[in-house]
This record gives sequence, structure tokens and C-alpha cells, in this order.
Amino acid sequence: MTPLQKARQCKNTGNVYFKEGKYHEAITQYNIAIDVCPRTKANMNDLAIFYQNRAAANEKLKKYSDVKADCTKALELNPKYMKAFLRRARALEQLEDLEAALDDLNTVRIYEHFSNKTTNAMADEILEKLVKQYVQENLANIKFTMPSKEFVRMYILSFPKDPVFSRLQHPENIPEFLKKPLQALKDKKYDDIIPLCTEVIQRPEFDTLPSSRLEVLLLRATFYTLSSSVDSAIQDFEQILSSKDASNDVKTNILIKRGNLHAKLDNFGMAFKDFELAINMNPNYSEIYYHRGLVYKFMGRLDETKHDLEKTIECNPNFFMGYMQKCYFEYYIVKGVYDFVTAELTNIQLIKLLRNFKKSFVKFQNSSEYSYCNLLYAEIMMENQQYKTADNFLATAMENDPENAVFCVIRAIFQLHWKNDFDKTVELLNKALDLDEKCEMAYEALGCIAARRGNLEEAVKFFDKALILCRTSTELTDIYNLREDAKLQLKIKNSPDSNILQSSTRFEVEFSSCAYKVRLKRH
Repeated sequence: MTPLQKARQCKNTGNVYFKEGKYHEAITQYNIAIDVCPRTKANMNDLAIFYQNRAAANEKLKKYSDVKADCTKALELNPKYMKAFLRRARALEQLEDLEAALDDLNTVRIYEHFSNKTTNAMADEILEKLVKQYVQENLANIKFTMPSKEFVRMYILSFPKDPVFSRLQHPENIPEFLKKPLQALKDKKYDDIIPLCTEVIQRPEFDTLPSSRLEVLLLRATFYTLSSSVDSAIQDFEQILSSKDASNDVKTNILIKRGNLHAKLDNFGMAFKDFELAINMNPNYSEIYYHRGLVYKFMGRLDETKHDLEKTIECNPNFFMGYMQKCYFEYYIVKGVYDFVTAELTNIQLIKLLRNFKKSFVKFQNSSEYSYCNLLYAEIMMENQQYKTADNFLATAMENDPENAVFCVIRAIFQLHWKNDFDKTVELLNKALDLDEKCEMAYEALGCIAARRGNLEEAVKFFDKALILCRTSTELTDIYNLREDAKLQLKIKNSPDSNILQSSTRFEVEFSSCAYKVRLKRH
């Protein structure tokens, strides 16, 4: 026999052992086949098969590092050996190298033109695991940075009775030690607030100051919360709660904020415990019901959501965020019901639902929140394809609040829906970033547009910028999925198979919902 014939005979003997479950004996035969096979160009496919067969036996023995090594060698010999890609992907998954496993699976999917349901399902499963891993790593190593100005503003609006925020309405009563931190708050220099508060707290005389000194701790804890520095926020909260000088209003405010933190970390039991403690302490405090209602809404507990939002307005009819959330929730419920039955609302039904929204134009016309009334009304007009009316209300919102980056993002997305105007959309998104470089939604939208235009390397860069500014696991999951989809499309684009069509499904879905509403729900 020639060396190649002997190698093939050993392979065949190894295959018999393999079928009998004698994997060690099979590996011995494959070893001989690999050793005796001539290293000539004509024999490369045979040699690749020998390595691949040995990888199969090692897989049965759960020697995943050896499987990876053998599959890699087989692919060096035959770069189109799809069975080796699949087996290496399984081994890489066991070795917890999910990124490399997904890359191998995507190579196979492209080769198969995404026609194999089993391969597609395996890739989706690994993608889900990989995104969860990314999210966990991101949250574990998060850099404590302040979010966008609009995020902070919306947070402040959700606490109209906050003991510290409300001091800005009466500057003449601000204690001397609180003036610098509150001036930074007024000037929207949010990155300066934690250091300024810390400077006051570390003074030797801090403990001898009046009981209002606890408001410095509260302000610092609030901005620790906003910067996702959870442990530091909790520490400050607990220090205030244990103080005999803390008023009920201060304690109530802390319990709401701590409850929100627990909900953000999916500790819903602890969150509801804090909300209940706050209610026992201050049963008519509207902000408790508002924030608990949003947690209920996030969990899909709609009856409890309805009750709490109604209670919010009952306790404080002038609470703007509560009023608008209640109006939108009523619209959301009825719209959802009618969408299920008829796909859209009739004009009569729509007019009835918008009646409460129109009341807000009168109720809040002289307040700083008036621009948001126009925005939310515009969004409903958009959803019901009344584009001209929607654009007029968006323009009014931007005129009333020209420094609001989020308004630019919403109008940008609207221009894309209405007129498919990519240039105008990009112009508005860049304007949003000029107004606020931390506007995560602008980066996300620019990434989606870049992907839809085929600028996939640029899309990945935009998504990476958005990831730095994400605050929650939900936001991170969304952006990581978009980024991985862009990376897959880039791999398709660089594939030698020109018949593969690039899919933009995820990017279309992203633009079908209003980012502002998602942000509002998260608040």
C-alpha cells in the first residue's frame, strides 16, 4: 500500500471504532492516519478529514481544547470545511468563547445562505448568551459617568417635591453650604455636583451643621444614582435613613429613589418593600405612586399601573409627569386593544382619547414642561399617520425648548419615517450631539442609519459610543443586539458569495418605535 492508502485504511478502522463507541482506539487510528499521510497539495482534503474525524472522537470525550485544535488544523487544510466550522463552534461554546463560536456559525450560515434552520437556531441561541455575557461584563465594569442632560432633566421632573431640587424655586432660603452644589445643578454642570457635595461632607464641621446638611448627602446620593454608582448611592441613602435628624419628606424621597434602584437591578421585591415603607410614612406623597406605577408598567401589571397613576394625580393634580403618563397610559391601553381588533383607531375613537392630552395644553401652557405636551401629542399624531400635524407640533416643541437634544432625535426619526429623508435625519442627529454629546439615542439612531446605508464599520462605531452611555441592562441588550447584527452584515458584505442579501430587519424595527417613549418608560 502507498502511504495515502495506509492512512485511509487507518481512518476507516478508526471510523469502525468510533461507531462502536471506542473513542480512544479511534483516536489511535486517526493519529496513525495523520502521521503517515503525505503532506502534498493533492492530499490536503484527506488530511483535513483525518483531523476532523479525530476532533469528532475528542468531542465525544469532551476534550474541547483538542476539538478546537483539530478543527482549526482541518480548516487550515480546507478553508471551506463547514463540518469543521460547526464542530469548532460547539467546542468554543463549551470553552465559553462565545464570540468565536458565533463567528464560526455565521460563516456556516452565510455559506448555507441562511437556509439551515438548525444552524440558524444554534446561532441565535449563542447570540443570546453572548449578549447576556456582554451586558454582565459591561455592568460589572461600568464607568461611573453622568448621563445626558435630558436624562437628568427628566429625572428631576419626576420628583417635583424633592427637598433639594425644590430649593431652586426659593434661592433666598438656600443654606450657604448648599449654594455651590445647587448652582451647579441650576447651571446643568452635573459632573461637578458629586465632587462639590463631597467637599462639603468632608468638612470637619459637617456634623455640627443644621439638619438640612442631610440634603447634601441626598443630592450626592441622587447623582450617584444617576451615574450608576449603586453602592455609593445606597451607602449615602442608608446614612440618611439612620439619622434622627432626617425629616419624613427626606426619608420618603430616599425610599422612592432606593426602590427605583432596586427595580433597575431587577430586585422587584426589595423595590416594592421600599415603596410600601414610603407609603406608610407619607401616604399622600404622589411621587411614590408615580414611580411604583412605572415599575408595574414595566412588569406588565396594567391594573396596578392604572391604579397608581390615578392615585398620583389624585395626590397632586399638577404633577406634570404623572399627568402625562396617565394620559399616555390610557391611550396605550385603548390603542393596544383596538390595534388587536382593527389595526387602527377610528377618528371618533382617536378624538376621544386625545381629549385629555388637549387639556394638558391649557393646564401646563405657562410651565417649563409645555414643550413636552407638544412632543407627546406629535408622537400620537405620528402613530396615526397624521404627519403634517405631527411635524407642526414637533416644530413647536423645538421652538419652545431649542436646547433639547432629545427633541432633535425625535424629529430626525420622524423625518425618516415621513419623507425617507436621510440627509435631514443625519443633520438633526448631529445637531442633537452638538447640544449634548452624551445623547445616547442620537448615537444609536446614527448607527441604525449607517447600517441601513451599508456603512457597517461606521455603524459599529456609533453603537460602541451608545454602549458607553447606556444605563440599564435593557438598553445594553438592545444596543448589543444591533451591534452584533451590524457585524454580521459586515461579514456578509465581505463574503465572496455575492448572492447573499443583507438583511436590515432589526434596523427597521428599531426605527418603528419612538426612542423617546422608551426613555420615558425607563424613567
